[in-house]
Amino acid sequence: MTIGVLLADDQAMVRRGLRLILEDQPDIRVVAEARDGEEAVELARRVRPDVCLVDILMPGMDGIAVTRALAGPGVPDPLPVVVVTTFDLDEYVYDALRGGAAGFVLKDAGPALLAEAVRAASGGDALISPSITHRLLGRLAGRAPRAEGAVRPLSERETDVVRAVAAGRTNREIAGDLCISLSTVKGHISAVLDKLGVRNRVEIIAWAWENRVAG
Repeated sequence: MTIGVLLADDQAMVRRGLRLILEDQPDIRVVAEARDGEEAVELARRVRPDVCLVDILMPGMDGIAVTRALAGPGVPDPLPVVVVTTFDLDEYVYDALRGGAAGFVLKDAGPALLAEAVRAASGGDALISPSITHRLLGRLAGRAPRAEGAVRPLSERETDVVRAVAAGRTNREIAGDLCISLSTVKGHISAVLDKLGVRNRVEIIAWAWENRVAG
């Protein structure tokens, strides 16, 4: 299956570079390009790409606002958004992921990681550049809101899955590590979301660190 990607960056040379990197992959194709945030939102809603790759700093509507518009809480039919930026700042990472982003990748992370971030987002996973993961998790652990009400106890297998998610493992990697099917992993994650009263994988990670479940 080919993954259709929308690129949003105000610099034409950057868009061209990202296109060359992504289209060098046999399973990824760039289906649209946007020069600013407003155009990105309009194109994404019309074209419905599999993944949107969005820069943080763009004129007018920035990447955080684009992420909220396409993937944020309350969006009826959200699209996977991966934020790509040169700026390794905690606030950008936190705001992007809280806004619904399925990944945060630095532009100097390399072609392989960029492609994996696109694949992960397309498959319902989240990928964050390893250089900022540990610092980010520590920040989320301190700032993430606690789920309201009593949390229903997790089963032993659900706890294993939570630890794997907190370690940054994708669904496919979790399935291999735990010797279970991909559909079973997805079922466990759905159950965890329901029991913890959280919305996404990022909040699972924050809960795991806050409650010292993460390895």
